[in-house]
Amino acid sequence: MGRADKVILAYSGGVDTSVCIPYLKQEWGVKNIITLSADLGQGDELETIQAKAIECGALESLVSNAQETFVTDYGFRSIQANALYENRYPLFTALARPLIAKLLVEAAAKYGADAVAHGCTAKGNDQVRFDLGILALNPALKVLAPAREWNMSREETIAYGEKFGIEFPVKKSSPFSIDRNLLGRSIEAGTLEDPMTEPPEEIYLMTKAIVDTPDEPEYIEIGFEKGIPVSLNCQILDSVTLISQLNETVGNHGIGRLDMVENRVVGIKSREIYEAPALLVLIDAHRDLESLTLTADVTQYKQGVGDTYSKLIYQGLWYSPLKEALDAFIDQTQDRVTGTVRIKLFKGNAVIVGRYSDNSIYSPNLSTYGTDDDFDHKAAEGFIYIWGLPTRVWAQRSKSLVASRKS
Repeated sequence: MGRADKVILAYSGGVDTSVCIPYLKQEWGVKNIITLSADLGQGDELETIQAKAIECGALESLVSNAQETFVTDYGFRSIQANALYENRYPLFTALARPLIAKLLVEAAAKYGADAVAHGCTAKGNDQVRFDLGILALNPALKVLAPAREWNMSREETIAYGEKFGIEFPVKKSSPFSIDRNLLGRSIEAGTLEDPMTEPPEEIYLMTKAIVDTPDEPEYIEIGFEKGIPVSLNCQILDSVTLISQLNETVGNHGIGRLDMVENRVVGIKSREIYEAPALLVLIDAHRDLESLTLTADVTQYKQGVGDTYSKLIYQGLWYSPLKEALDAFIDQTQDRVTGTVRIKLFKGNAVIVGRYSDNSIYSPNLSTYGTDDDFDHKAAEGFIYIWGLPTRVWAQRSKSLVASRKS
């Protein structure tokens, strides 16, 4: 008896997800497999992927154009939160998983499937993100993960597929594992598994090498409305166009590369190379605009919220009560985060050189040291006396204790 009669399979067209189709049929007795490919701006030929899924034995092959939803509902939410996992990684791969999980659950409901499947392995983060996302959206659905159980090497996986007529034109593919969407690229495995090995220049696609970047700086202005980027150089753009143009502009100056060792959900460390030109610049610009428009206590408290938010995304808890509660807090903080940030791009650096907002709580007359100074200097002495009172009492008491011990 099979584990499921009809399955919706998250399909990328790669080796693992292609082999999942005959494996589910032959080993687990699944009768009908419908594949779903999400267009998140990864640049793949999705019509070719659709055809390949049918060739591999799928009953039907679905493609969902989700670029706008991905950027607007997931990418921009992370920008509002200033979400950087371990204060570095902007989470573009992790952000794609809850959206794909949602699409899988919706397709299962539409086509009457009693299970969904993915091609994630047992060592990665994505299995956690898919499983938990699907569980949160429909706990009654079965989740099948063949690649987590079949225990085959890459070569054995290819050989298994060939037994059922699946052709893999490039047997010796790149040693690197690459994942891409509109918001960024991640590169791992191969020689990169040695943390001391410098990444070869050929792995990069979205960012230029510094030696190839322009010899003159470029200035850009990013406009935000309630924490959402809406314009580039005073031109209002839709979300996908804004990200695409910013990726090209920023990447042209060699900005947006990360090389880090991160802590995976499953408890192991992983060396990762990332490219995220637009996303990294947008988070930096957004955080800077918040410094102009939010009070000190909100700004400082929100740093901890952003850290928690990034962990929830990374750990597959996008659909969780805590994430929902933090969304409400973040929404409230963004009400005044509207304005423009000016950035200088040059030789791998994105330097914020200006910011403006009608909601600014920066007061030149309070900050200036010139003749327009409105700050009440006489108030400072009384403030320091009250502010330092606990420290004064503690110091006096400590001095008395030391004196009594000596006597």
